[in-house]
Amino acid sequence: MVKALAGEYAEAANPENAAGMSAYMRDHFPFHGIKAPERRTIDREIRGRGPKRPDHHYLVKVARGCWTRKEREFQYFAVDYLRKHYRRLDPGFLDIGREFIVTKSWWDTVDILAGGCIGPFVRANNCVQEMDSWIVSDNIWVARTALLHQLGAKEDTDAERLFTYCLQRATDTEFFIRKAIGWSLRQYARTDPHAVRTFVEKNDGVLSPLSKREAMKHLGKG
Repeated sequence: MVKALAGEYAEAANPENAAGMSAYMRDHFPFHGIKAPERRTIDREIRGRGPKRPDHHYLVKVARGCWTRKEREFQYFAVDYLRKHYRRLDPGFLDIGREFIVTKSWWDTVDILAGGCIGPFVRANNCVQEMDSWIVSDNIWVARTALLHQLGAKEDTDAERLFTYCLQRATDTEFFIRKAIGWSLRQYARTDPHAVRTFVEKNDGVLSPLSKREAMKHLGKG
């Protein structure tokens, strides 16, 4: 699958687009330069060549194969593939998921893994307590994943855990942590705006201005 993907990506490569995409990601990664709509079309076609019900080992092998490739589009394919089939991953996947989070780390892959794969996975496998160790990690991307893993939980959000995590990292000066605190709160505010407003007001002197601004973005005053 990865070899087939490489062939399709090479044919669709656009060096001019690639330069702009890499610059947008602060030149952390090279790109083939394939815009998202075209890339998604290619990805769907390639996924269709694989098994309809891929098992854990197949999913991990494909994802690791994509992670060895230098162009960023491969990592996008991997995180989308894992997100699509997270229910087919074995209970021990978290260690592997962490491997992807700490390797070639940047918000574009970490955030999809956090909210689209890791979060649904830990809820489906009743291992959300594993996030309790991730939130205190010295690696900002692991901690960011813990903060964002409930993005799609809605009414199933563990609010106590969410608020505890936000306070645990509230004094962190790292931009990506402060932003994640605000984002996680803003997302939960769609489900329980009163709880988020109360939490932010109660911890006004602890949360950073960035976190508070992001959390309250759609709540307004009162």
